[in-house]
Amino acid sequence: MTVHLAAPARSSTRIAAIDWMRGLVMILMIVDHASMAFDVDHLAKDSALYADAGTMALPGFAFFTRWMTHICAPTFVFLAGLSLALSVERRMAKGVPAGEIDRTILTRGFIIAMLDLTAVSFGSGVWLFGVLFAIGVSMMAMAALRRLPWQALLALGVAWYAGSEALTGLFWHPPGSASPLIAVTIATDSGGPAVIKYAVIPWLAMMAMGWAFGQHISRAAAGEVRFSTPRVLAVGGALLLVIFVVVRWNAGYGDMFLHRADNSWQQWLHVSKYPPSVTYAALELGLLWVTLAALMQIEPLIGVRPNGPLLVFGQTAMFFYMAHRLAFEIPATYFGLRGIGDISTTYIVSAVALVALYPACRWYRTVKAANPASILRYL
Repeated sequence: MTVHLAAPARSSTRIAAIDWMRGLVMILMIVDHASMAFDVDHLAKDSALYADAGTMALPGFAFFTRWMTHICAPTFVFLAGLSLALSVERRMAKGVPAGEIDRTILTRGFIIAMLDLTAVSFGSGVWLFGVLFAIGVSMMAMAALRRLPWQALLALGVAWYAGSEALTGLFWHPPGSASPLIAVTIATDSGGPAVIKYAVIPWLAMMAMGWAFGQHISRAAAGEVRFSTPRVLAVGGALLLVIFVVVRWNAGYGDMFLHRADNSWQQWLHVSKYPPSVTYAALELGLLWVTLAALMQIEPLIGVRPNGPLLVFGQTAMFFYMAHRLAFEIPATYFGLRGIGDISTTYIVSAVALVALYPACRWYRTVKAANPASILRYL
């Protein structure tokens, strides 16, 4: 008879700082999605795909409204990898078979990816390969990649961003779209019947790095690391911000072909999100890591309010995303409200939506907790 030994038990206490961070970017994200739906002057040319991306006017307040939301996608993807690592660690400690863990990961990833290709695409009126598609497919890939050592996953993530521009440049020559296959894997495409902005491989690399940090948290809880997770995040984040400054100043390799046109603060921050450049990844992950490190330090000092807005939004991120995205996109697409207002409309709609979403998210959290075996466990 073969005896299967469970992994050593680790701390299973949920880290509120992770939910706070996720909740914070949810609030930023809703501003961008309100702008996408209702602001006639919405800025979204964060890619060399567009011929005028490097020369277009970038009004200060409108640009900042767009730029402050750049941190959202990296946060979702990085924290998805981190949370997945912690979840798998807990399930392994309970003796859950590897095959069952894989099936859960694959099922959850498939459902998340399909939400983009069905509900979100319907609401937007185009076949959309967006952030949920990238997260879902990346999560499915992690069912296999999770067996690699965390050092290998971290190295793969870093190596991708170091070499991605050279590889991407072999297949994509902006301005203009890449072929569908190249767009869905490494580049971008906004033409034809589909809009492909979130190429899978760059975001998979970011998820793999999140997994590596999740492993660090588990080892830190077991007393197996020399440096605390907040310290690693703070130092790593500061280093990434230095890399951003150096590479952006050079205005060459690392910009993913979207170079700054001058020394204005808008041009310094006008980095390529589609696909993510070295400058984009370094800036946004740097800000994410520094902020998350600060929240982890603050958490034991101020305690956790179980119904605090950041915690509630962070713990119901998928419900929050789908509820507001469809509430904005369906009226914009099917009732003629696309671009009906301006930037003030963006902030008014965002504020109203946040007020409405708070009790709805609290309700959803209660329902999900009361039905742990339902399909809601995948969302």
